[in-house]
Amino acid sequence: MHNCRVSDSTEQSEDLAEIAAEISELLRKHDRTVAVAESLTSGNIACRLGAAPQASAWFAGGVTAYASSVKFEVLGVTPGPVITSTCAVQMADGVARLTHADYAVAVTGVGGPDPEEGHPAGTVFAAIHTTSGTDFAEYHFDGSPETVVSSATREALRMLLTALRDS
Repeated sequence: MHNCRVSDSTEQSEDLAEIAAEISELLRKHDRTVAVAESLTSGNIACRLGAAPQASAWFAGGVTAYASSVKFEVLGVTPGPVITSTCAVQMADGVARLTHADYAVAVTGVGGPDPEEGHPAGTVFAAIHTTSGTDFAEYHFDGSPETVVSSATREALRMLLTALRDS
């Protein structure tokens, strides 16, 4: 059993479990795999996916690349600012390449409470690598660092679910 230690409300936790279960169903139905590359979310997305039904059949794994050097050296991100859409896209592409996954989701951003790289706390970039390319989204969340991480986790899972439904 997986035990994700995140500060979600019970309602939100159940919502994330339902999203992860649907992700599992769609990946198994189409015989596809997914991987994650996480900075800001520090493994929370991987934890949610790993706790989903039959994860061993479709979850390739992930990289928690909190340090910029890990993003550059392991995921192939171009050295420079890491709180950008380009970084998120390169993280998603990099982890898909490393794990040979069909899909990948990546998240980078500023949890807070202070700004970083000229971005206010709550700025998040998420990317989704699919069989037809890689796209990204930019989010601006309010709240504590824990709330930002929780919101980023939820939106990344929703991005993945939308991509799977659309394919």
